[in-house]
Amino acid sequence: MRICLLFFFIFHVFDVTAFAKTFPEHPQIPEENADEQVTMIIVLSDQNLSKIKELIQKKYPEINICWEYKKTFTGFSVKGKKRDLDQLVKEPYIEHAEPVTTFQATVEESVPFIGGIDARGYFDAKDERLTGKGVKVAVIDTGIDYNHRDLQKNYQGGFDFVDQDKDPMETVAKDNSRTIHGTHVAGIIAANGKLKGVAPEASIIAYRALGPHGYGTTDQVIAAIEKSIEDQVDIVNLSLGNDVNGPDYPTSLALNRAVEEGITAVVSSGNSGPNIWTVGSPGTASKAISVGASTPPLDVKYLTLSGFQKKIPAESLFNSAPWTTIRGRIEYAGLGEKKDFKPSVKGKIALVKRGEITFAEKVKNAKSAGAQALIIYNNMKGRFTGNLEEKLDFPVVSISKEDGEWLLKQLNEKSFIKTTIQIEQDRLASFSSKGPVTVTWEVKPDLVAPGVAIDSTIPKGYMALQGTSMAAPHIAGAAALIKQKHPDWSPEQIKAAMMNTAKPLYDQNGRLYKVFEQGAGRIDILSAVQTRALIYPASLSFGQFHKNIGRKKKEITLTLENLSDQEKTFVFSKPHYQKGVQWQLPISVKVPANGKREVSVSIDVAPKSLREGLYDGTLVVTAGSQTIRLPYLFVVGEPNYPKIMGFEFGLADQGNMYHYELYLPQGADEFGIALYDPDTLTFKGFLDWQRNIPGGLLKRDISGQFKDIPNGVYKALIFAKKDGEESSYETTIILDKKKLKNQ
Repeated sequence: MRICLLFFFIFHVFDVTAFAKTFPEHPQIPEENADEQVTMIIVLSDQNLSKIKELIQKKYPEINICWEYKKTFTGFSVKGKKRDLDQLVKEPYIEHAEPVTTFQATVEESVPFIGGIDARGYFDAKDERLTGKGVKVAVIDTGIDYNHRDLQKNYQGGFDFVDQDKDPMETVAKDNSRTIHGTHVAGIIAANGKLKGVAPEASIIAYRALGPHGYGTTDQVIAAIEKSIEDQVDIVNLSLGNDVNGPDYPTSLALNRAVEEGITAVVSSGNSGPNIWTVGSPGTASKAISVGASTPPLDVKYLTLSGFQKKIPAESLFNSAPWTTIRGRIEYAGLGEKKDFKPSVKGKIALVKRGEITFAEKVKNAKSAGAQALIIYNNMKGRFTGNLEEKLDFPVVSISKEDGEWLLKQLNEKSFIKTTIQIEQDRLASFSSKGPVTVTWEVKPDLVAPGVAIDSTIPKGYMALQGTSMAAPHIAGAAALIKQKHPDWSPEQIKAAMMNTAKPLYDQNGRLYKVFEQGAGRIDILSAVQTRALIYPASLSFGQFHKNIGRKKKEITLTLENLSDQEKTFVFSKPHYQKGVQWQLPISVKVPANGKREVSVSIDVAPKSLREGLYDGTLVVTAGSQTIRLPYLFVVGEPNYPKIMGFEFGLADQGNMYHYELYLPQGADEFGIALYDPDTLTFKGFLDWQRNIPGGLLKRDISGQFKDIPNGVYKALIFAKKDGEESSYETTIILDKKKLKNQ
C-alpha cells in the first residue's frame, strides 16, 4: 500500500516590528483551491472497515486510501483533492477528521545519576537482577543501526514504515539526509556493550517511521503505534513530536489507545521551550508519560565582561572545539560574514549575531580572520542550542538574544571577557517544552529526565546529543526495569511509581519549578523500584473555572495502593491556604497489606475571588516513611496566552517557495496574511489564506498565491477569526521573488 508523504523544511526568520499606524479593515479572504492535494486522517464511527473502504472507493474513486488503522482507532489516512475530501468528511460514517502533519526527531554519566546502576542491585520475582530482561521496548523513530556492537544483543526485529519493508535500518547516505537519532535513543534505553543503557538487557523492537533528514508524517507514526499493539510490546518510546498543543490530535488519541491496550507509552514533550503552552503532540496524550529535559551534572560556562558582575550562561555548539577558560578582548563582527570581520579582530573573541548564514560559515570566517573564539547570540528571544554542520576545531558558544544585546551595548576597545566554570545539575533545560495542555488543562510534562549532553550510540560510533528526545528514553528504560520487577502492573501503576517518587527541581534562584514545567520532577529510578506505596492518577487536573459562575466543586477519585506486607496509613496534608479555594481531603486513610482503597479529593473554587490564570502546586501525602507529591493544576477564566504566536517567514529549504509558520492555540475559522503598502497602508493582496484550521502549529510552503504582488517591503497583518472574534498580529515581510529558484 502506498505511503502518503508531506515534508516541511528549515526556514529563515525576519524580525518582528511594531507599527503606530492602524490597518484599514482587511478584505474577505479568497476562496480556497479545491484542486489542492490534501492528506487527512479520518476516524470512522462505523467499525466495519472493509465496508466503509468499499463505499469510499466506489463513491470517491480519485481518493487514495494510504493506511488502514484498526488497533488505535478505526479509520484510514486518505489523500485526494480538497473538494473530494470536503465531501467525504460530511459522510455519516465519519466521526472525526484531521489533516496530516509532519514530525521530526528533534548515558554514561546520566544513567548512574538517576539511579539506573543502583537499581540493578535489586531483583525481580525470578531472582534476576533488574536489567530489563524479558521486557519488549518499541522505538518509533528513524530506525536503528542494528549492527552496532552495543545494540546487536538487544535488537529483536521491527518494521520500516517509510520504505514498507522489514528492514528498519537508519537512513544511510553521505549527505545530510542520513539519520542517527533512533540509534542514539535505543542506546540510552538498552545499550549493552561499551556503553550501558538504563535497561541493558531489554529487547528493542525498531519501527522506522521517520525517514531521511529525520522527517515523517502522522500516518506513518500512527501505523507504527498500531504495529506496537499488534506485536504486544510492553513499552513504546516516541522521541518525536510536532508543535500542536492539543489533547485530541490523532497521534495523541492513538497513543492513549495503546496505553489502554497495556503498553506504557513514553514520549518527549518537545524542544520548543522556554515558554509555556509549548508542549506538542503526542506529548499531550493524557495517558502517556510526557518527558521534559533536565541537566545531569555539567560543567556550565559563564562569561563575565570586565567591570561588570553579570554572569552570562554560554553553551558550546556541537562539533566545536572545547571552550575551557577562554579569556580575551572582545569585538563585534555583525552577522559573521567575511566582510564583517576587521583586521583588528585577530587574537580576539568575536561576537556575532545568529542568522543569514550557517553556524559553520560564521566559524570558518572567524577562524580565517584570526579570531581566537566565537560567541553567537540569538536573533530570537532566549537561548538556543546549536550544531555545526561539520566538525571544526574552533571554540564557539551560544548565548541568548538578551545577553548578546547587553554585551553589544557595553563593548568598547578595552572590553575584556573571561570564562568561569561551575558544576550544576538538576536544572530544567532551556529548550524543554512546557505545558499545560490546551482545552483539558492537564499537567504536562509528567516527568523530566537528563536530556543535555547525553552520550549514546550512533551508527558505527558514539556521540553526545541533547533534547527531550534524549530525556524520554531514560524514562522508557526505567519503565522497563519496573515492568520486569512487576510484570502484572498496568501502565498507570508504572507511571505512578515514577511520578510518586520523583525529585522536585528548583531553579538557580531556589524557586520550585511550576508543575507545568517539570511535572512531578526528575526521575529517581532507585526510589521508583523500591516504592512501597502508589497513588494514581499521579497528577490532578481540575480543569477550568469560568469567571462568570459562582462557586463550583470538582472531585477526583484516587487509588491508594499499599505494596507492603503490613497495614499502611496514608496521611493527606492540605496545600497552602489560597483565598477562594477550599480543599476537601481525607485526613488519614488506612490501607490493608497488599491492598487498595479509593478516596475522593476535591476543590471548591470561587472564581470571582481569584484572578484569571493558572493555579498549580503539589498535594503532599505521607505513606509510612514515604512522601508522595501529587502535582495539581486548575485554570480560572480564560488563560492568558496569545491567540496568534510565533510567526516566522522566509525561504523554504528547497529554495523554490516561501515558508511560514505560526501557532494558533484555538485554531481559526478564517485565517489570512494581508499585505499593505508600508507608507499608505493600501491593501496589496493576500500572501496566503485558509479556512477551518485546527488548533496548533500551522506550517505552509507557498509559491503561487502571491504571484501578482510585486517585490518589496510590506507591512503584514496576520489575522485569525474564531467564533466571531478576530485576533491579529503585525510584522514586516520582504518579498524578493528573484531569490526563488526557477522563478
